[in-house]
Amino acid sequence: MRPLEDVRIVSLEQYGAGPFGSMHLAELGADIVKIEDPSVGGDVGRHVPPYAEDGGSLFFESFNRDKSSITLDIRTPEGREVFHDLVRGADAVYSNLRGDVPAKLGIRYADLVEVNPRIVCCSLTGFGMTGPRSREPGYDYVLQALGGWMSLTGEPGGPPQKTGLSLVDYSGGYVAAISLLAGIHAARRDGVGTDCDVSLYDTAVSLLTYPATWHMTAGFEPVRTRHSAHPSLIPFQAFEASDGWLVVGCAKEKFWQRLTVVIGRPELAGDPRFATFADRARHRDVIIPLLEEIFAGRTAAEWLVDLYAASIPCAPINEVDDALTDPHTLERDLIAETEHPRYGTVRTLRSAVRVGPPGDDRAPTRAAPAMGEHTGSVLRGLGYDDDRIAALRRSGALGSRTDVGKD
Repeated sequence: MRPLEDVRIVSLEQYGAGPFGSMHLAELGADIVKIEDPSVGGDVGRHVPPYAEDGGSLFFESFNRDKSSITLDIRTPEGREVFHDLVRGADAVYSNLRGDVPAKLGIRYADLVEVNPRIVCCSLTGFGMTGPRSREPGYDYVLQALGGWMSLTGEPGGPPQKTGLSLVDYSGGYVAAISLLAGIHAARRDGVGTDCDVSLYDTAVSLLTYPATWHMTAGFEPVRTRHSAHPSLIPFQAFEASDGWLVVGCAKEKFWQRLTVVIGRPELAGDPRFATFADRARHRDVIIPLLEEIFAGRTAAEWLVDLYAASIPCAPINEVDDALTDPHTLERDLIAETEHPRYGTVRTLRSAVRVGPPGDDRAPTRAAPAMGEHTGSVLRGLGYDDDRIAALRRSGALGSRTDVGKD
């Protein structure tokens, strides 16, 4: 058995952050019952271009493997009844909606405790359910701006920049998954569920980590650094070789000592201006231009041979294709292949979360579901017969799909 095969999560999720968080749980065996609102065409992620048509997209495929999908409008009396039946047999209700929406939809613990006193209601919102911004919509780009990230990203003197990936969204998904599992653990231990009020804002601010500590405690002013340099460990940055770029990181003094030998300047190790991190920081205007001139004299591949041999932290700055075809990516089994009726073989990335010994085989993975694909089977699992499912369809609680109840 996979670790979470005894966990069922009813999910009102959409777009990136919420589905990203639950996808890791699904790959670990959790039964994710994804409720999609038929009145709005389901998860908005199904319609994200450029590869999107007929209610499916490669964006959606990236975040929704191994889940079940049902169409259900929980705002209707009939839909609400179905939702309560799902909650009775679930461990958690998970959502990523605006901070005031969980109350409006009645998906908080206080709303559901009479239905299932052990239910965990995990809400990943933009700003949380309290505070002056709780009613604002929150998206990764907005949170990177508010959280100070964009002021730290990019070259000095250039415009503010976001990270290349939606890292607030994805980190928020991880935070939600951890919170949800902790809530389930406590509910099984104590017999009482809870709310998990998780937000992208909290995630973004908390990830400021040590620069924030330095600033609040010692008055440090975080700034952008040239060529993505570490703010205090020198050298640790990108360097331009004669044909491209590489990263060299001296995260310990021993690496600096080795680097001086690799670059053919062993005397620098004994120079008092460069003896320690603090010394090199004080004289960065001297040592960094010197290193840049040296690295520009050979190709990146030539430097990497010697740097790897000396066990100095280093890497080529890969294109996305290079990262996806790296032998280590393949050996670690990070690519999943699923079959899709429109896109054929879809290759997506597996979860980095792993439970099991090194080299253990990964569990098979399923393609992201079509909208409402599992409505019939999930409802039958609740004890509904065909007549009741047909009545729900007529009421509009399941949307207008004609094949609901026939899967």
